[in-house]
Amino acid sequence: MSAGTAQHARRAPAKGRRSRPGSTVPAGRRSGKGARRGTWTPWLYLAPALIVLGGLLVYPIYQLGLISFLEYTQAQVSGGEATTFQGFANYAELFGDGEFWNVTVATLLFAAVCVVSTLAVGCALAVLLTRVRAIPRLALMLAALGAWATPAITGSTVWVFLFDPDFGPVNRVLVWFGLSGFEDYSWTYDRYSAFALVLFEVVWCSFPFVMVTVYAGIRAIPTEVLEAAALDGASAWRIWRTIMAPMLRPILVVVTIQSIIWDFKVFTQIYVMTNGGGIAGQNMVLNVYAYQKAFASSQYSLGSAIGVVMLLILLAVTLVYLRLLRRQGEEL
Repeated sequence: MSAGTAQHARRAPAKGRRSRPGSTVPAGRRSGKGARRGTWTPWLYLAPALIVLGGLLVYPIYQLGLISFLEYTQAQVSGGEATTFQGFANYAELFGDGEFWNVTVATLLFAAVCVVSTLAVGCALAVLLTRVRAIPRLALMLAALGAWATPAITGSTVWVFLFDPDFGPVNRVLVWFGLSGFEDYSWTYDRYSAFALVLFEVVWCSFPFVMVTVYAGIRAIPTEVLEAAALDGASAWRIWRTIMAPMLRPILVVVTIQSIIWDFKVFTQIYVMTNGGGIAGQNMVLNVYAYQKAFASSQYSLGSAIGVVMLLILLAVTLVYLRLLRRQGEEL
């Protein structure tokens, strides 16, 4: 054996000899540990927010559900009587009340019209922002943000003044145009005109969120795509329906869900503009109905039961909407 061969044999490790700890780590182990660390890393970043949300949402929802199963009236609040467990008795009383079902149907219809109107106005103005010059665009943005920043109670009071039968400028303008039927006309006396008045105010304070969000999404669409469609002779409506809307679908999902939540739980506008739900409660919605039961009648358990029902309805509507989008092949 030559000297070089012997030296190479001494350097080569013996067959079957184990390497020292830490010298080499199998690739499978490295990838497994890395994958486990990667799985937990997002949750570590989300942990502070989840803790805050748990304290602000989970515990109040738990208390709401707990009170809905108890007999909890002014007597129990003052300590005059002991709190007793009622089971589903509050829900049975609620579901057996015909007024509850009338209010629920009215709330669903009113919220649906508000959501559709808000999305239509917001999307239309978002498209308009892309077609006007800088100064009109800035003026429209400032006006919309002013409406968005106005507190609900302030905006509702202003709208009540605008449509006041005695001093409101809207009725005077309509009479000046020759519509004599609007002289001293009370918009809040009739059920449908009162709902329409509240609808205008809700859309007025809600469309800026949709407009700004959709406008930002439109600006992210490549201009070459829109210019090519326009050169091919596509109308503005067809460009929106076949190009913009599909590309903006994730954004539209967000604004739609937000609008459903906001418009379903409208309270301030109805309470202020119809003076607590209208004549004989004709403009009552579930939020106002729950307030009347809990604080006006001191039936806190029934008010909590209405709140639980509203929460379940919102969850059901949102899940159904997301499921329909998943069936259409949209990744969420």
